[in-house]
Amino acid sequence: MTQWDGRGLPPVAAERMRRFASSGLRTSLLTVPGAVGVQSVGFDPVGEVMGCIVQHMGWSGFGGCGYYGGVGVLGGFSGFGLGGGTVTSSGRAGFVGFGPYVDALYHGYGTALARMTEEAAAMGADGVVGVRLSVSDLGADNREFVALGSAVRSRSQHRPARVFSTELAGQDVAKLLQAGWVPCAVAYGISVAIRHDDWGTQRQSSWGAGNTEVAGYTELVAHVRADARYRFDQQARSTGAQGAIVSSMGLQIRQIEPAENHRDHVAESTVFGTALASFHRGSTAPTRSLTILPLR
Repeated sequence: MTQWDGRGLPPVAAERMRRFASSGLRTSLLTVPGAVGVQSVGFDPVGEVMGCIVQHMGWSGFGGCGYYGGVGVLGGFSGFGLGGGTVTSSGRAGFVGFGPYVDALYHGYGTALARMTEEAAAMGADGVVGVRLSVSDLGADNREFVALGSAVRSRSQHRPARVFSTELAGQDVAKLLQAGWVPCAVAYGISVAIRHDDWGTQRQSSWGAGNTEVAGYTELVAHVRADARYRFDQQARSTGAQGAIVSSMGLQIRQIEPAENHRDHVAESTVFGTALASFHRGSTAPTRSLTILPLR
């Protein structure tokens, strides 16, 4: 058996496609409302599809915040431990932050989604709906990225140029299509930011500070959320979309103590959703109404 080079479908997935072609058995992860929804707008469920990758996350980047010995190396004096501000993973200061870690996350999600849509294309599908993304820690700095969804095929003669993907359920996809919008691709934005706990932050978060805003933590959270939303917007635009629907937003904060012998806080923000394109050019979207006859 030859070693797989990482291109194309994995051997086990290719074998599953051969079994699918010979048996014609259709499987789906859709709920009953989801399956009925996609069928109502001209799509038939073809089969459940999956893409995965196990990735070693061995290098996160230099975890410092740019503060050392009372001087913020990002620029400017920060005497008495005032720090150098918030550093995001997509900032210009490449020697600090968590840029390599975020790049690894993008590669993991992107590869899993690409392999999922490639499997759908091998089935002759036009899209994947109800996509579920997950990450599992396998230990020893290894993580598994998985993308699961249900492939659907259009009954129309006009087929999309590439396989679309969406986290939306089948019934929500049906509502979008009836309103003149079509899903393009799953989009996501990820950012990690780090900020030194400077003198002001320590004072505002001390036991005697009372009920007051901690400006440093507000800045950290605001910066990382804004950067994640910006990267989500950029990825959605890269698909040619005119809009996007956010399905989930997440935020995690943890404390670290770097080698510089001081305390920093790290925030990780994620935004996931679906990029959308409009295909209706009229003044109103084509919709169908349900006539209800009272039985009294």
